[in-house]
Parts: sequence; structure tokens; C-alpha cells
Amino acid sequence: MSEPRVSRHAPVEGPDPVLITEAAPSYEDQFAARKRKYMLMMGMRIPCLVLAGVFYHTWWLALAFVLLSVPLPWMAVLIANDRPPRKAEKVSRYQQEARAIEAREHRVIDG
Repeated sequence: MSEPRVSRHAPVEGPDPVLITEAAPSYEDQFAARKRKYMLMMGMRIPCLVLAGVFYHTWWLALAFVLLSVPLPWMAVLIANDRPPRKAEKVSRYQQEARAIEAREHRVIDG
């Protein structure tokens, strides 16, 4: 019986590969992260309103929870629609080396 062949290119088990480029995350990854932030912020509004109802006897605490819940939708939309800034790319330009002018005197011929 022959032994089964083992491929030299079999997937290696272990940690995730290291990202060696400075490429930006894909649009889908950015969009998914922004959706998670939006859902988290909008999800924080419900407990704030529930806590305001629970503490309605303590008017200042209930008011604080209501006031905290008011700007959450606005902030959630702003953060969810904000894409990360573009990275400043450094342009590689050819730099010509400066040449020095000759220091010796040149002979001038009058004609």
C-alpha cells in the first residue's frame, strides 16, 4: 500500500496572518462597523427612556435620563454616516541632486 500524499501547500493552523500592507478596510467592513455603532447607540436610547420611567418620582434623575436620550438618534446618525478620513499619501518624487558650480576661473577669449 502506498502512503497518502501530503501537500506542501496545506493550510497552516495557527494565528491569523499579519497584515503587511496599509490598505484601508473594505467598504463592506467599514459599513458593518458603522451599522454596529448605530445599533449600539440607538439601543442605548431604550434603556434611558425606561430608566426615566422607573425614576419618575425623582424628577431630576428622570429628566437627566430623558435629556440623555434626546441627542442619541442625532449622534447615532452622524457617527454612522461618517466614513474614516483618507490617509495622507506621501508622494514619492525624484529629487535631483544640486550640482555645485565650478570654482576655477575660465579663460575668456576676446575676438
